[in-house]
Amino acid sequence: MTDTTRARSAPDAPPSALAIEQNGLNVIPEDERKGRPFDLFWTWFASNVGVTSVAYGSFLLAYGVSLVEGIVAGVVGIALSFLLVGLASLAGKRGSAPTMVLSRAAFGVEGGRVPSFLTYVLQVGWETVTAVLAVDATASVFTRLGWSSGTATKLLAFAFVAVVIAGAALIGLEMIQRLQRFVTVATIVLLVGFLALTARHVHWSQATSLHAGGATAFVGALVFAFAGFGLGWTNIAADFSRYLPRSASGPKVVGWTTLGASIAPVVLVLDGLLLVGSNPDLNDKIAADPIGGLAGILPTWYLVPFVVVALLGLIGGSVLNIYSSGLAMLSIGVRVPRHVAVLIDTGLMVVGTIYVVWFSSGFLPVFTAFLITLGVPIAAWSGIFLADLLLRRGPYSETDLFDRDGRYGAANPAALAILAAGAAVGWGLVVNAGASWLSWQGYLLGPLGLGGTSGTWAQANVGVVVALAIGFLGYLALCGRRVRRQRA
Repeated sequence: MTDTTRARSAPDAPPSALAIEQNGLNVIPEDERKGRPFDLFWTWFASNVGVTSVAYGSFLLAYGVSLVEGIVAGVVGIALSFLLVGLASLAGKRGSAPTMVLSRAAFGVEGGRVPSFLTYVLQVGWETVTAVLAVDATASVFTRLGWSSGTATKLLAFAFVAVVIAGAALIGLEMIQRLQRFVTVATIVLLVGFLALTARHVHWSQATSLHAGGATAFVGALVFAFAGFGLGWTNIAADFSRYLPRSASGPKVVGWTTLGASIAPVVLVLDGLLLVGSNPDLNDKIAADPIGGLAGILPTWYLVPFVVVALLGLIGGSVLNIYSSGLAMLSIGVRVPRHVAVLIDTGLMVVGTIYVVWFSSGFLPVFTAFLITLGVPIAAWSGIFLADLLLRRGPYSETDLFDRDGRYGAANPAALAILAAGAAVGWGLVVNAGASWLSWQGYLLGPLGLGGTSGTWAQANVGVVVALAIGFLGYLALCGRRVRRQRA
C-alpha cells in the first residue's frame, strides 16, 4: 500500500462531526476540500491564548528595556514570527497534504524523514510539557483556594486535559475546528474578566519610569520575542490549511492565520509588561510560576474561571500538537492509520506526564531545554521550507511527493547539509542553563563578542533566528536551480 492511499478510505457521504477522519498522508481529494481562510482564525487563536504569555512580559523587561521598547519588541517580534506560520500555511492550500509531506519537495522523499523525525519528537515533547503545565496550574490555583491539590486533584486535571485533546485529535480536523471555536469564544470572555481584574495593579507612573536599555537590549528583546512564539508552529502549519480549496485567497490564508495566532499573545504580553513594570516584586513570582503568580493578584472568586481559561489555553495548543505529531509519525515511515498514530502519541504523553509530575520533579527544566535544542534545527528547516515555497510559487506534483524516483528525488544532499549547518551555528548561539549536559552550547557567543554564555545575548535565543536565516538564504543560493528544473 502506498503513502497516497494508506490511512484513507473516505466514505462517499459527508462525514459527521464524530466520524474519525480517514485521511492520512494523502493529498486531500478535490471533493473534500472545503472551508474559508477565516476558519484558520479560530484554529490559531485557540492554540496561542495561553496565559503563560503574560510571563513573556517579565522576560522582555529582564533585558533592561523601557516599557515602550518592550511593547515595540513584543508586538513586532510576535507578529513577524506568526507571519512565518501564515506563509507556511500557503503550502497546505497549494499542496493539500501535511506539512512534512510537502517538505519532501525540498529534502527528497527519503531525505524528508529527517525533519519528520525532528518534528515528531518535538511535538510529542511539547504535548507532554503542556500536560504537565495543566496539572501544575490546577494544583497552584487549588492551593490558593485552600482546596485539595494532592494526587487526586492532579489526576482529575490530567485526565480531563488528556481526554479532550486526544479525543479531538483522534476524531480529526472537523472536531478540532469545532473545539477551537469554543475555546476561542470562551477564552475571550474569560480573558476580558482577567484583564479587568488585574488592571488595578497597573501603575502608569511606575511602568513608564523604566529607563531605556539602548540598542543592544532592544534587539535582544526583539529577537527573544521573535524566537519564542511562532517559529515553533511553522513545521505543522500546512496540516490545518490542507483542506482549503486551492482557489482560496492566498493573502487571506496568510492574514487570518497571522492575526488569529498573534492577537492573544500580543495582548497578554502587553499586560505582562504593564503588570511587571508596575510591580517589580511580581517579576520573580510570574517568571517562576506564571499561573500561581497571577493567581496571587486575582480575587478569590475569580480563581475558578482563571483555572478554566488556563486549561482551555493549554488544551488549544496541545490538540494541534497531538494531531500533527500523528501525521509526522506517518511521514517518518511508520505504517499505521492516522488515528492509531494519535493513540500511540497519547500513550507517550501520558507516560511522560506521569513520570514528570509524580516521579521526577526536577526533570521538566532539563526536558524543556532538550526541546529548545531541537527547536534550532527546526528553525533551519523553517527557513528551507519557506525558501522552497517562495521559489516554487505554484502547486506541488502530487504523485512525486510519494515517489522516490520522481522529480523531487530520494534525497537532496544540499538541503540536508544546510539543515546541519544551521543547527551547528544555531547551537553555538543559544544557552540552555536548565540542563548541565547542554553546557557545550553557546560556543560562538564568546568568539563573536556577544558576552559569552553569561552575557546579555545568552538568553535571547539568537541562534534560533540565525539558523532560520541560514536555512532560508542557503537554500535560495544552493537549490534555486534544482527547483527551477523541477518546475520546468
